Amino acid sequence: MSAVAGRGRPCLAANRRVVRVGSALVFVAGLLCASLWFGLPCRAQSAAPQNATPPETPADPPPSLIKHAKPAPTPPAQPTTTPAPPSGSTPAPANQAAATQSGATPGAAGQAGSSAPLATPPNSAPGQSGSSAATVVPASPTPAADTFTGAAQPSNEVQLFPGSPSTPPEATSAPLAAPASPTLATTPADSARSTPEINTRTSSVPLESHANLVPVRVVVHDASGHAVENLQKDDFQIKQDGKPQFITHFSVETPGSAEKQVARGEAIPLPADSTAYAISDSADGTSGKPGPAPPGALAMPSRFVALLFDDAHLDIGDLSQSKVAALRFIETSVKPNQRLAVYTVSGHHEVDFTDDQAKIRAAISGLIANPVGAYDPATQHDCLQITYYQADLIQNKNDQQAAAVANSDAMVCAAAATGGQGVQQQAAMLVTSTVQEVLAAGEINTQYAVRRLTDVVRRISALPGQRSIVLVSPGFLTSTFEYDVSELIDKANHSNIFINTLDARGLYTVDPIGDVTRSVPVRASAATSAMSLQYRLDEQRIQSEVLSDLAYSTGGFYFRNSNDLDAGFRTTAAEPELSYLLAFVPSNLKNDGKFHTLSVKLTTKEKYTVQARRGFFAPKRGETPGQLAKQDIEDALFSQDEQQSVPIQLQLQYFKSDAQNAKLSVLAHVDLTHVGFQKSQGRNWDDLTIVAALFDRNGNFITGEEKTLELRLKDATLERLDQTGVTVKTNFDVKPGGYLVRLVVRDSKAAQLSARNGVVEIP
Repeated sequence: MSAVAGRGRPCLAANRRVVRVGSALVFVAGLLCASLWFGLPCRAQSAAPQNATPPETPADPPPSLIKHAKPAPTPPAQPTTTPAPPSGSTPAPANQAAATQSGATPGAAGQAGSSAPLATPPNSAPGQSGSSAATVVPASPTPAADTFTGAAQPSNEVQLFPGSPSTPPEATSAPLAAPASPTLATTPADSARSTPEINTRTSSVPLESHANLVPVRVVVHDASGHAVENLQKDDFQIKQDGKPQFITHFSVETPGSAEKQVARGEAIPLPADSTAYAISDSADGTSGKPGPAPPGALAMPSRFVALLFDDAHLDIGDLSQSKVAALRFIETSVKPNQRLAVYTVSGHHEVDFTDDQAKIRAAISGLIANPVGAYDPATQHDCLQITYYQADLIQNKNDQQAAAVANSDAMVCAAAATGGQGVQQQAAMLVTSTVQEVLAAGEINTQYAVRRLTDVVRRISALPGQRSIVLVSPGFLTSTFEYDVSELIDKANHSNIFINTLDARGLYTVDPIGDVTRSVPVRASAATSAMSLQYRLDEQRIQSEVLSDLAYSTGGFYFRNSNDLDAGFRTTAAEPELSYLLAFVPSNLKNDGKFHTLSVKLTTKEKYTVQARRGFFAPKRGETPGQLAKQDIEDALFSQDEQQSVPIQLQLQYFKSDAQNAKLSVLAHVDLTHVGFQKSQGRNWDDLTIVAALFDRNGNFITGEEKTLELRLKDATLERLDQTGVTVKTNFDVKPGGYLVRLVVRDSKAAQLSARNGVVEIP
């Protein structure tokens, strides 16, 4: 036994080592199995394989902001597309670059699949979160302050509100959420399916232009100066370059009817979170709806009249009578919707456009005759007296008869001064010096008058509404300024500005012996006296012609040959009781930049006076469609004419964040039933350019914002939005005060344009 035990000890020791090694191996294998058993579910829950086959879904499912549990992993399949880049750096397809930039914050792209809810309107019902409002941040990261300057600045926020609180979630979340991980290689069908249905972007160039609508405002007066009523569309005839045109728009406007169309702002409570501020659909609310203004409310400034007094040519008596008549006009005829400004040729005693009548009266009361330059022939008592007209004939026209008349009178003066020695030489020198002095004085005063009138045209062209200038003047000569006057008339016609002229001389005749306030001029003979009288008559006539040309060429009124200057100011500066707005699309219009004449006549037999613009300029050759469309929008923005080619509604709402700051919301509700969509790739395509501009209470432009609403709608979405429409909201940071809002909406496919007005007064 001992021998057997001795032989078994080495075997037992060896077996122990084997057992220990085997136990260790079994333990390690158990750990590996346990780790594999618990590790696979964790990895399956943490991240699904990128090349896993997704479950079956509809053909074009709407993206969702709600995370769902992933199905159990399936065996890997061979990838058919390039793997998507990591989250946060996903590139967009080339044709969808603008759409993927709809988030202004750096983390917006990475949060496309998060569960953050959309902004909910304050009045939305429980359970409708994310179904009645959707916020879209414009693509451009450039702050609005870099583009527009002024006291108020627009915020880079545009909100889209489908028209009903019961709109299904797909109408809001589906169009606005971008695909979570688009691939680099896509087919056209995949690209069309991945295109957002609604996208907004900031655009400095408007869309394509197809039509040039020419508006013509017409005022008809009877023999007594009153506006004629009850005229119809068939009573008017418009001719362009002598060819009849078809009138596409006709409306009758009065101060009361225009005021009823103005949308008025409404105060709302301060939202709890101003960054997520949203307003319900405009179709369901009553704020901003047109209606009569409450007593004492700010009236929309719709008519701007610049009173330009020619204090360089008016004498003391005529200027005094003009001042008295102007002050009476301000006291009796100026309406709350009018804004007046006082300008002078000399540049003294001026006030810009304002509704403060006290400032207007103070400026007019301080006017005095103020010729420009050191030499004033009217105050000189020289022996040789010649007029600016005669001096112009001698110097610029080389008129020998005018020179002989001046030389004969100068010889008489020279003989009296020298005692008969060197008369001819002295007379020649006297004529030369006098002609140069009179001509220089006349030209500098005319130059100031033309340049000042040009400055006023440029200033008033930047105001929104009906714009006119009343030139109170005795007239002036424009012998060497014919081109300047023609260019001035062109600028006024470009901006659709009426220049009304009022001859402040009233009913006048030329005194044969000249001005009674001056000494009797020395004449060589009765013949030279008669010729001098004829020159004065011709000068008065030509001075009147420049006033007539300015008024006739711009469609204005010319009031003359009447001492009733009160009636003159009412005719040239007061708002007409009634006006007719006509419009037509020119036939065969070429982009040659040429001026086309317009004539508006009545088909009735009565003899009425018709005031209307005399022509318009065609677009210039070489302008791109974008430039033409931009001009169309700019013209509509500053015209204040109501247009409704595409049905739109304007709402204005504001809230005050503190005593000195407020936020103004401009909501544009667009009815899509009249928008001509183009069908492409299974979508309905169109772009809407929406421009909101802010002016102060006196019509001065402050700031504005232009947005392009890119619509790529599916048939189901279009059918739904045809019933509800869409609303785009633009916010402005403003100070307390009165503001005018102008809204213009333009359709890219059919070039249809609509425009609305609004006023808001923030206490």
